Amino acid sequence: MNAQTMAQRAYAENALSTRTDRSIEYELFARVTHRIKAAAEAGPRAFPRLVEALHENRKLWTALAVDVVDAENKLPSELRAQIFYLAEFTQVHTGKVLAKKARIAPLLEINAAIMRGLSGRGAKK
Repeated sequence: MNAQTMAQRAYAENALSTRTDRSIEYELFARVTHRIKAAAEAGPRAFPRLVEALHENRKLWTALAVDVVDAENKLPSELRAQIFYLAEFTQVHTGKVLAKKARIAPLLEINAAIMRGLSGRGAKK
């Protein structure tokens, strides 16, 4: 094993150990939001990709909803309630998007707002 390989392995292990829950959540939101946006911009032929991306987004929001109702969750109760409400909204609005009765923009905006919060940039002004 050469020095470069050893350095890459050491860095990779270190990078994984320094990741925070917030950074992991941010990455998940960024990935699914990008997939939704890319599929939506690709047009009607990409509808199956959009369905898959929206399904992943629903799974992410379901996991968040389950997390915030857990009694062990340390977030303030008001924030937990807001996240739960957003999870419910996302579920309902996704159904409307899939039925072609609503636009996708609100889902992208919600995810972007969550990403801003996770990154510490706060609300958009």
